[in-house]
Amino acid sequence: MTNREKEIYQLIKENPFITQQEIADQMGITRSSVGVHIRNLMSKGHIKGRGYILDEDDYVVVIGGSNVDLVGFSKDKIILEDSNPGRLKTSLGGVGRNIADNLARLDVKTQLLSAVGDDAQGNELIENSVKSGIDMRHVIRSKVYTTSTYLSVVDYDGNMVLALSDMESINAIDIEYLEKHHKEIVNAKVIVMDTNLTEESIAYIFEKYQNMPIYVDTVSTTKAMKILPYLGSIHTLKPNKIEAEKLLGMTIQSDQDMMKAAQRFLDKGMEQIIISNGGDGIFYGNGQGINKIIPKPVKMINANGAGDAFMAGLVYGFIHKLSLKDAIDFAIVMSKLTLESKETISPMIIREKIIDFLEGV
Repeated sequence: MTNREKEIYQLIKENPFITQQEIADQMGITRSSVGVHIRNLMSKGHIKGRGYILDEDDYVVVIGGSNVDLVGFSKDKIILEDSNPGRLKTSLGGVGRNIADNLARLDVKTQLLSAVGDDAQGNELIENSVKSGIDMRHVIRSKVYTTSTYLSVVDYDGNMVLALSDMESINAIDIEYLEKHHKEIVNAKVIVMDTNLTEESIAYIFEKYQNMPIYVDTVSTTKAMKILPYLGSIHTLKPNKIEAEKLLGMTIQSDQDMMKAAQRFLDKGMEQIIISNGGDGIFYGNGQGINKIIPKPVKMINANGAGDAFMAGLVYGFIHKLSLKDAIDFAIVMSKLTLESKETISPMIIREKIIDFLEGV
């Protein structure tokens, strides 16, 4: 590259949606000259066509929560207001961090934008996440908030009975922080975000990056309502039945209702919708239609993290240009392996193992 081409390349790297006129104005040259340099960059393979897609490796940016999980497993059926025998386990967590961890284990380059406290738990979280393969360079170490903590209690049958979360550190992921990392966000192949983020940060992401594919993890019924004004700006949404009811203001009592709900999401401008309904199946749809799939039963040990693994599987499908059905099949295996594991992130999440499993079905 010539020096001028390097300058133009850097501007495009910082904002792939920049116009030729904006480049010309910033560099003090004519728009026609910019056009010549861009054609040269394209002919040399540094830029790949319209939209100024650069020749760098594709990566995913995940924006969301990171925390330390404390999970209690009861040996017998939980008796409320009493001491229950069981065991306690501490692990790394957070919806955004878990999705990033699963993606990294699938050999997908993943950058995490998140926040931890400037404390021992935060240091441990960052160090271990780096070992998992996540790019943690941009995670903020807050001196105001402590590292978030998530406490859950799991019954003898693997179902979560209750959970408590201390997620104040998420407030550090504010607009100023997001603006600081605009380059990392805008150059990503896809944005994945969870609804732990503040309403202000969620609004900023949808308004600033409305032309990029955005995958959303709803997290919970209450937090899912933060995305209500932006349903038409979401590429892929993965709510459960109750979250879908709340977002659409409707009651879902049958498969037909599920189909109607999926179509309503699509009618709002969404690219893909996947609604989970436990043992009654997964309803999914895009512009090619709406379908249902019933996963095979699994022996559930721990439900924590299964939804995060499923989302990672969907994003893997997008990165590798899989059909929605194939992406969901991949995501189901991710979820199955997590449900059957005592760990929030299953040690069996390895891309080759999942592909082998799918090919053997």
